[in-house]
Amino acid sequence: MGRWLVIMGLAFIVTGLLWGLITRRFGRLPGDFVFRVGDARIHILLATSLLLSVVLSLLLWIMRR
Repeated sequence: MGRWLVIMGLAFIVTGLLWGLITRRFGRLPGDFVFRVGDARIHILLATSLLLSVVLSLLLWIMRR
């Protein structure tokens, strides 16, 4: 169990470091909202959150089998 947590942590770190490249390549998904109020921007990444949830759920399900 501990080994998988370390692997998942490293995967999150790598994904975080590559996030700029990923967003430039794929852009925002339909369902990701950006609201501008004056100088402030509020990002609500609904579609991205749902996609990450499905992918992580599938990965964890595969690891448990």
